[in-house]
Amino acid sequence: MSSNLQKYLPILDWGRQYNKTAFSNDMIAALIVTIMLIPQSLAYALLAGLPPEAGLYASIAPIILYAIFGTSRALAVGPVAVISLMTAATLGNIMDQGTMGYAIAALTLAFLSGVILVAMGVFRLGFLANFLSHPVIAGFITASGVIIAASQLKHILGINASGHNLLELVISLWEHLPETNWATLIIGASATGFLFWVRKGMKPMLRARGMSTSAADVATKAGPVAAVVATTVAVWLFNLSDKGVKIVGDVPQSLPPLTMPDMSFDLISLLFVPALLISIIGFVESISVAQTLAAKKRQRIDPDQELIGLGAANLGAAFTGGFPVTGGFSRSVVNFDAGAQTPAAGAFTAIGLTIAAVALTPLIFFLPKATLAATIIVAVLSLVDFSILKRSWGYSKADFFAVLATILLTLSMGVEVGVTAGVVLSIFLHLYKTTKPHIAEVGLVPGSQHFRNIKRHDVQTLPHVLSLRIDESLYFANAKYLEDCIYDRVATDTPIKHVVLMCSAVNEVDLSALESLEAINERLDAMGVKFHFSEIKGPVMDRLNREHFLSELTGQVFLSQYDAFTALKSNM
Repeated sequence: MSSNLQKYLPILDWGRQYNKTAFSNDMIAALIVTIMLIPQSLAYALLAGLPPEAGLYASIAPIILYAIFGTSRALAVGPVAVISLMTAATLGNIMDQGTMGYAIAALTLAFLSGVILVAMGVFRLGFLANFLSHPVIAGFITASGVIIAASQLKHILGINASGHNLLELVISLWEHLPETNWATLIIGASATGFLFWVRKGMKPMLRARGMSTSAADVATKAGPVAAVVATTVAVWLFNLSDKGVKIVGDVPQSLPPLTMPDMSFDLISLLFVPALLISIIGFVESISVAQTLAAKKRQRIDPDQELIGLGAANLGAAFTGGFPVTGGFSRSVVNFDAGAQTPAAGAFTAIGLTIAAVALTPLIFFLPKATLAATIIVAVLSLVDFSILKRSWGYSKADFFAVLATILLTLSMGVEVGVTAGVVLSIFLHLYKTTKPHIAEVGLVPGSQHFRNIKRHDVQTLPHVLSLRIDESLYFANAKYLEDCIYDRVATDTPIKHVVLMCSAVNEVDLSALESLEAINERLDAMGVKFHFSEIKGPVMDRLNREHFLSELTGQVFLSQYDAFTALKSNM
């Protein structure tokens, strides 16, 4: 009972071993992550079309709940760029930004996402994320990063612009370009340039001036805070808000409120599919980061429990004034590099953000939205990686066209179409590759008992025996392809009297494939050719034994391909 409880409440595992060293390391990591998260949370709320305080609220309860239910020691949960953009794209189609209905719809979206993730975790459906091709997801994230950066240019320029895809955004920005507010542009461009320099040049400069590595790391992570402080002071000092510079304004000084999603059928029916897509994309992004960081410390991540942890985090956001969240790449890496040893670092981060929400919000009244836009632009451009096109072109043309289609559809038609296309293309890619499995004619490597492709190796073959190795499980989509390959080969080679199907790579034979094997057996028998099998795996053999197929097989089932070669050689 205790082991089952520990499985669903990982806090009982790491909490039992918690000590002063872990506490000290977690506190330091929490301080660094909190400093980074304050401007980032505000910025992602802006990206989602919500008030800035929603970003803080979405970073408090979700982190605590993930610390209780999640399995990663370093994953930092909260608003992220792609999920925030998908939230804005979804809600923008059904509600007007700035309205109470928009905020409630955001809560409902987080609630649905949480329910979906928890349900997937309870029913152990984490494997479904494997149907999303990683190159396709990389293409979607790259295109989303471009759209996000383009969408924030209006705040850098101080103009009004809108659009759900790159073309609409570019046209809108061009039309409103003459309305550029120069004070806003100076602030936005300066903040963007400074933040890029912080990422690339600040740490080397500080190290060159004698600062320790750890101190330089902290100073670099605090760079965005310096940009916030400097631009806020500049707006206040020079009264730039009266000159058209848009500012954050009043942010409530309060703990996250208790909120209630809208459970009406009409709204849920509109949000369910977007919530499903947000859940899948968020889980894929989160689990990739969690597994990468866990591998560095030889720790284990349970994908199904991660679904429950992320689901609980989203439910927490839904009831505390937030919006959909997931594990973020940049904050998780910072958390890991800062020395976080347990999920308690996330809980301490939540405490820091709570203090900020209660005590520090008056200080950001004059914070220009251009600075938050700069924070988003610098963060998302690190996600943009068009090299995936070159890599996929060189490795697999099918992958290349899938990635290219995802990028183009996302850029031209928006993130909803893009992510849907990504899911569909990933599944199509899998089906395409398995419908035409690799089938090799094999022969014996001289001086051994190994069999290899006759086109790649100098091997021995028997003129009256056709030995084929199929490198894929057999199911309804590829069974006919196997039939055609065998018929085409036997029809053009009259000396063949035996066909041996080497099944070392076959892990499954479904009913459709079994019927195809029965048809092959009957047709070869009519041609005077016997049908044999070799190296059938135990579970596949158990399944075949349930039917009458093996009793009607014209040939034999050999334990190894070498046994088949030896037995049939004597039948020449």
